Amino acid sequence: MITVIGTGTGAPPSTRDAEALDAATLVVGARRHLAAARVPAAAGQVAMGPLGPALDAIEKARADGAARVVVLASGDPGFFGIVRVLAERFGADALDVRPGAASVAVAFARIGLPWDDAVVVSAHGRDLRTAVNVCRAYPKTAVLTGPGAGPAELGAELAYRSADRVLVVASALGDPERERVERLTPAQAAEREWDAVSVVLCLDESRSVAAGQRTVAGRHLGPSRWALDESAFAHRDSMITKFEVRALALARLGPRTGDLLWDIGAGSGSVAVECARFGAAVVAVEKTADGVGRIRANALSHGVDVHAVHGSAPTVLSQLPDPDAVFIGGGGADLPAVVAASARRARRTVVVALAALDRVPAVRGALTAAGFTADGVLLNSARLAPLPGDVTRLAAANPVFLLWGDRPVQAPTEGAVQ
Repeated sequence: MITVIGTGTGAPPSTRDAEALDAATLVVGARRHLAAARVPAAAGQVAMGPLGPALDAIEKARADGAARVVVLASGDPGFFGIVRVLAERFGADALDVRPGAASVAVAFARIGLPWDDAVVVSAHGRDLRTAVNVCRAYPKTAVLTGPGAGPAELGAELAYRSADRVLVVASALGDPERERVERLTPAQAAEREWDAVSVVLCLDESRSVAAGQRTVAGRHLGPSRWALDESAFAHRDSMITKFEVRALALARLGPRTGDLLWDIGAGSGSVAVECARFGAAVVAVEKTADGVGRIRANALSHGVDVHAVHGSAPTVLSQLPDPDAVFIGGGGADLPAVVAASARRARRTVVVALAALDRVPAVRGALTAAGFTADGVLLNSARLAPLPGDVTRLAAANPVFLLWGDRPVQAPTEGAVQ
């Protein structure tokens, strides 16, 4: 068996864990774990750096049937930890996992907050933008940090568009001499140099999580309904994307946790709000000041965070981070230029709703010129409407073209890591 012991967040080792360590013939762990542990003098030690050599050393030791291998890890090694890699290499049946307190749990405990409603995201060895988007979308987030993805980098990304967030930086958790838990603004975190950071909590204290008995951990399971009625949003003179169009647009956009979406020509922000309800971070671009106010009011009423930008596309788009998907509503002479600018930046999809037949070829041309696979439909719908005498008629809505372009997915090259 390979004994995997979670340590390093303050709890003393159990008698059982100490006995496993005393009997070990090979101990593997980070340098700080090896230095803090009582490793037998006769046991071999492997300081964890690149995983490959450490795993090879474990396999070589296991070839000796009498070897007793202990792996030291931080907190709960089954939570974004080494258990996954060990199980893939040696099989889950070969592991005796003894978890300690997860760093996320300890960090929340230090500030006296529950964390069953928190969203946890790892930035260790991963793209920081996903963690940034999760922090923008949810009111309570824990970020597991890594090189190049720590409090300074996270703070720098949030300072410009989410300056109202509070960052709680927990450093060296469990170390009686070095542990620090600090509350800062994103800008303050960005200005500092950091060492030994365990986890960063990102809090939007203006959006409190509803109290009550919880049965499922995490923020929520997703909206119970989408393509909401127009009455669910404040809007002007019926200038709102109708729910039939919104339903298909959401299906093509595919908003999800970790994504960033643009809603250009947002109007009331109905598409932006619905995307945010799916857990995406959203930027809504609107050229009218009263429209920006409505977007913010609608976001507030639905309990989501939408960053409303007052300006005209494509001019303001250069100020925004690259999106995963873009929705463009309305038309105008600048529509092909807006579509082209969006397609250059979008990682996945651009969806366009428009009423004018004359503009369809230009929009399709802009999408295909950017290398997207273009498609679309004409939506004609008629809603049930009452008539006198307790009878019903069909009331036709204005037809709307919905066009979309998808960036082709590149096939992985031979030998690429999946």
